[in-house]
Amino acid sequence: MSEVTFSIILPLYKQADQIDRLVTDYVTALSSQPETWELILVVNGGDDLSFSKTKKYSLTDKRIISLKTLQNGWGRAVRCGMENAQGTFCCYTNSARTQLKDLKIMLRYALANKGVVIKATRTVRESIIRKFASIIYNLENRFLFQTATMDVNGTPKIFTRDIWSNLSVVSNNDLIDAEVMAKCSSADIPVFEIPVKIFARRSGRSTTNILSALKMYIGLYRLYLTLSK
Repeated sequence: MSEVTFSIILPLYKQADQIDRLVTDYVTALSSQPETWELILVVNGGDDLSFSKTKKYSLTDKRIISLKTLQNGWGRAVRCGMENAQGTFCCYTNSARTQLKDLKIMLRYALANKGVVIKATRTVRESIIRKFASIIYNLENRFLFQTATMDVNGTPKIFTRDIWSNLSVVSNNDLIDAEVMAKCSSADIPVFEIPVKIFARRSGRSTTNILSALKMYIGLYRLYLTLSK
């Protein structure tokens, strides 16, 4: 493979019935751009047929890479993909919610701003409860880490590979986005936010609920204690 410009990392969790459509859509969108790319599919635990399906695509297209983590965890899947990425720009995103038109726009911004982290900020949420929970979470991030972003968990997130390496990210769970944004803030790495509207999931089922939200609030404080050492 020639030098890769974009590495797109898609963590997948129990999405076997959606993989064919996801891969087709991403390959079509990425192929419409002149830059070289690779699509890294990271099956994030689970016991369905997701990995066998992604493996099928990697065997027929060298631009598609199929990986699997033995344990689940959003952060673990992101880190696995990043560790195997060869692109000048590395992007991870939520496969269920990302609109490909938004991803393509953000990739153009990344090309023009190599020293900047590019990320999405969701301006529309599908429920008042999720929106309220998100506001609390982002306020907690701002209070603890001085994170100057309106949507810490918003994806896609795009980095040059050297910026990502210098962040030394260690989170294996949903707190990886908070860790990334906190370390960008601490290192004075500029973060450019692109507003996006997301009304519904493309695939899969959300694992976010009241209990998981409470765990994230508590986990965020524990992350603060860890990073403060």
